[in-house]
Amino acid sequence: MDSGYAPDLLLDAYAAGVFPMAESRDAKGVFWMDPHQRGIFELDRFHISRSLARLIRRETLEIRLDSRFGDVVAACAERPETWISHRLEALYRAVHRAGHAHSVEVWENGALVGGVFGIALGGAFFGESMFSRRPNASKVALAYLVDRLREGGFTLFDTQFLTPHLASLGAVEIPRAEYRRRLTRALEQPADFHRQGAVPRGQSVLQRNTQTSWRA
Repeated sequence: MDSGYAPDLLLDAYAAGVFPMAESRDAKGVFWMDPHQRGIFELDRFHISRSLARLIRRETLEIRLDSRFGDVVAACAERPETWISHRLEALYRAVHRAGHAHSVEVWENGALVGGVFGIALGGAFFGESMFSRRPNASKVALAYLVDRLREGGFTLFDTQFLTPHLASLGAVEIPRAEYRRRLTRALEQPADFHRQGAVPRGQSVLQRNTQTSWRA
């Protein structure tokens, strides 16, 4: 696959339940992942700790959407070992230009300090990667992302794998067969990443999260 020039192939892969990874930053090709256990966030069970809630409530961090998508992807790839190759990075940029890839960015004093990016398809959002340059910045980005997905009509938030970091925020694993069932339903759902409109105040995000967690 020439991953730099095939955004439609990537979207077809996600719709089929698989996703790409590369062996290194300079890798020329990709391999397709279809794990037996899939990490997801139940959108009504995202966990915001007291310390994270205090940080969001202070609103000292600015949240932006899609303003520096390419910089978020590049920051996520800036690690000693990364699965985001240069070709995959170019592919994500192409999917973003097509309107299917989005970033939630955390800014502090004019500097990009954290963020998360992923791909939206129907009512499914496929989280790709996140980064932090200050404590808890990626958690703040995830809190705003989960709120936006709920408000936008999404029903599936795929995290691909379950890590201890994601588990601390409420992510869980489900079997491949269950994931495929949820994916099929989600792809049929009308959803819109921008339905929520402008970035909401932090207090609103916290209130909605408390309400959905209580209902769950």
